[in-house]
Amino acid sequence: MAIGSYGVHPIGWVESPLRDPDTAPKQGDEGAPDAWLVFDPRVRKGIRDLRAGEDVLLLTWLDRASRDVLVVHPRGDPTRPETGVFSTRSPDRPNPIGLHRVTIKAVDGLRLLVGGLEAVDATPILDVKPVLGRLSER
Repeated sequence: MAIGSYGVHPIGWVESPLRDPDTAPKQGDEGAPDAWLVFDPRVRKGIRDLRAGEDVLLLTWLDRASRDVLVVHPRGDPTRPETGVFSTRSPDRPNPIGLHRVTIKAVDGLRLLVGGLEAVDATPILDVKPVLGRLSER
């Protein structure tokens, strides 16, 4: 197994009315607002086939998360027993990669409007992947 360091380069960022991670919804289906995904012009060809109405998996870098956390109280609730972060959706973890299933609502050049995104404003975007069905052509 190769243990080491790997370079990750953001391909864009989130534009959202959410500013404070502490008050943002914990999941997209908990009242998260629509947000814009703004892509670097260098990845224009990579997003060219994304369309309104499609669900995608958005991977983000949770840049305000703590990277030295290995156990948390799920959902920040101190009445719940401590749990290892890899059994939770906590943003605080050694590699704070966010995973968000969102629906594309509109496409405007290098910008995608998505519904129900709990990521806060200026969160770096790492990748976008299609949601695959059982029989996919992609």
